[in-house]
Amino acid sequence: MLMLLSSGCANDNSNKMTVQPKPQRDISQTKLSNQSKPEENNSFIPANTSEPFIGHIDLDSETEKFLYGTWKVEKLLGFGNSWNDASEYPTGQKIIGDEIVIKKDFFSSKGLENYNAYQYELKNPSYSIAMICYNGESFYRIWKIDLDIIKLNDTVKSIEVFPSPKESSIPLSFFDVNNNTLILLLESTCFELKKVAD
Repeated sequence: MLMLLSSGCANDNSNKMTVQPKPQRDISQTKLSNQSKPEENNSFIPANTSEPFIGHIDLDSETEKFLYGTWKVEKLLGFGNSWNDASEYPTGQKIIGDEIVIKKDFFSSKGLENYNAYQYELKNPSYSIAMICYNGESFYRIWKIDLDIIKLNDTVKSIEVFPSPKESSIPLSFFDVNNNTLILLLESTCFELKKVAD
């Protein structure tokens, strides 16, 4: 009986039926939508964390909270492999104990008394995250600076300071390690900073 019904349908072109396949759930779309949720929360973590984020983005609220304050230069951490500032070798004695003020509406590196080239006092500066390395290996590959303080699983943000959004950055910058440790970068010389006031 089933054969007669199907053969009858096949011979009658006016009553031809098209069987639509049952729609299948697209698993790849589900995975993508789950992965896109962090981007909705302004997360810039890529799927491949061996590659850094490069660009300029505003500071997020956690980074602002960590960054803003008065910082004292604690110790010399090291040099980039391509540069060695002999004036700071071996202990960074010219800058240890100096202070830098980083506020939302004010920046001052006038506390770096032995460095005329780094004397800045800015009202209403602009801060920008220029790069995010999602692990220590990526950081070393990009910066060629080997610092014991930066571990394999650390996230490091490179932060630049601008007199205003339309001007170039000043020639000193910072590495924010996990919103827990702040490193001053002068040329290719790195110093650990310690927050002494909010």
